[in-house]
Amino acid sequence: MRKGSTRKPKADEPATQGKNYITPSGLQRLQDEHRFLLSRERPAVTEVVAWAASNGDRSENADYQYGKRRLRQIDGRIRFLSKRIEAAEVVNPETPRMGQAATKAFFSATVRYANAAGVERVVSIVGTDEVDLDRNHISWVSPLGRALLKSAAGDNVELQAPGGTEYLDVLEVCYARISVEPFCVPPGSQSSPQDSLAGPDPRDES
Repeated sequence: MRKGSTRKPKADEPATQGKNYITPSGLQRLQDEHRFLLSRERPAVTEVVAWAASNGDRSENADYQYGKRRLRQIDGRIRFLSKRIEAAEVVNPETPRMGQAATKAFFSATVRYANAAGVERVVSIVGTDEVDLDRNHISWVSPLGRALLKSAAGDNVELQAPGGTEYLDVLEVCYARISVEPFCVPPGSQSSPQDSLAGPDPRDES
C-alpha cells in the first residue's frame, strides 16, 4: 500500500458558507418534519390554544400558557427547517463519479481508516443535519470530517483531536447509499401519528 504524504486540513477548510450540503435521505427527513409541524402539529396546538383561550382568564390558564409557548417553539423550528431546506445542496453518494471524484473522499463518501493502534473504523461524511454517531455518520465540518476530506486510500492524514494530534491511515474510500434515520412523530405530540408522511423520495428520482 502506498503511503501518501501526511495531509493537514487547512484552517479555512471547508470555506463554503451559506449552502447546506446534505444527502437525499437527509433532506427527506427535514422535509418530513417540516410538513408534520406545518400541517399537523401546529394546527392541532392552535386548536388547543383557541379552546383554552375561551375558558376565561388567560393569565392563570395553564393550557393556554403551555400552548402559546409550544406554538413559539414550533414556529421557531419551522423557520429553522425552512432555511435549511431552502439552502440545501443535495449530494447523492450513488451518483457515478469519474477520476479523483471517485477515489478521493469528498462530501457523502464512506471512508475506512485505521488509527495508530491499528483499530479500524468506517465513517460516512454527511451534512450537519444528518450527524448520527450511532450510525457512524460524521459532519463534513467536524475535525474528523475535515481531516478525511480529499484523502484517498493509502494516505496518512492528521487529525487535530481534543486529546492531541492523531495520525490516521486511510484504507478505503467509496461512495454508496447513506441511510439517514427517517423522521418519526415524537411521543407526546399534539397530532395523531396515524396519518402517513410518505411522499416522493428524492433518492428515487432520476
